[in-house]
Amino acid sequence: MKKPHVLVTFDSMKDANCGYFSFGKGLGDALIKQNKGKFELKFYLFKKTQYLFDGLVNIIYLSRLDRLFFKGRNDFDVVHLSDQTCRLRPSKVNAKKIMTVHDMNKVHLKFSRPHRIKVYLKKLGKLISQCDEIVCISQFVANDVKHYFPEAASKIQVIYNGADKLVANAQHQPGFSPKKNFLFTIGLLSVQKGFHLLPSLLENNDFELVIAGRETPHKQRILEEAEKYNCTDRVHIIGQISDEDKAWYYKNCSAFLFPSVAEGFGLPIIEAMHFGKPVFLSKFTSLPEVGGDAAYYFDNFEPAHMQSVFTNGMKDFIERNRANEMVKQAEKFTWDIAANQYLSLYQKCLEE
Repeated sequence: MKKPHVLVTFDSMKDANCGYFSFGKGLGDALIKQNKGKFELKFYLFKKTQYLFDGLVNIIYLSRLDRLFFKGRNDFDVVHLSDQTCRLRPSKVNAKKIMTVHDMNKVHLKFSRPHRIKVYLKKLGKLISQCDEIVCISQFVANDVKHYFPEAASKIQVIYNGADKLVANAQHQPGFSPKKNFLFTIGLLSVQKGFHLLPSLLENNDFELVIAGRETPHKQRILEEAEKYNCTDRVHIIGQISDEDKAWYYKNCSAFLFPSVAEGFGLPIIEAMHFGKPVFLSKFTSLPEVGGDAAYYFDNFEPAHMQSVFTNGMKDFIERNRANEMVKQAEKFTWDIAANQYLSLYQKCLEE
């Protein structure tokens, strides 16, 4: 019997340091592993993508002409658009269509202009209306989609992302090694990540703070806060790092900090928990879904409150020896689980 043909778009994997790359690599590898001959899989990628799944899957390369006419429009039974960027438009394929929505952060950012939000919602609403199933990567995102597009409620489901369990090489040393105990965070240096709130946590202690990720002009705001709390010499902004460096920082840090206010999922939280580290998060957006009861939460961003949460949390973590709790929480999120849920959804679309 002929196998159903499934196309999965991973055309947002251009930048190896972005979240979409990690998502595509993790889910793509797991789909190949868990498929076990059920479907004829093909992935849709840019030619310059750094990772091509070790040649284990057939690949269709993106063409700019695909927006006008996609040559494979009639070749697939199911097309999974793995993020809402949709360079391959849903209207260009004749198949059951699934789209994964990673976030609706724009509606939560205070600096987003009303007319831009209106344009954004109109575009996203059109894409959602053209798809048969909508997957959200957290219940928080699902609630956003239902709020703004209530007509789509019946076709929405949540499939959580997985996370790779990084392994720290005992011989590896990063370009920068803190001299004292340090706190760690990673991500784009943007306002919504909240990294400018972290220097306040260095007051009345000897911790250093390491911030990794692509730099933006917001870096200056972080340095200004460090100067305000007289800890400029203990705040280290180190730019983009390798997976080997990242694993080293997770393994050796005293705690992981992530005070984001616009997050569809929060992959670094799980990566840190795999190393048994205490994680301190904002209570906003999707983060409580990921951190669960194991994490410590900032209810607001007043320095005194954040300092109290951090001090009491570190004390609790040590006294109750909670490292194993962190690891168990992280193990709830794997790419194999996510891939099997997506494969089941592909089958459901075929049966319908």
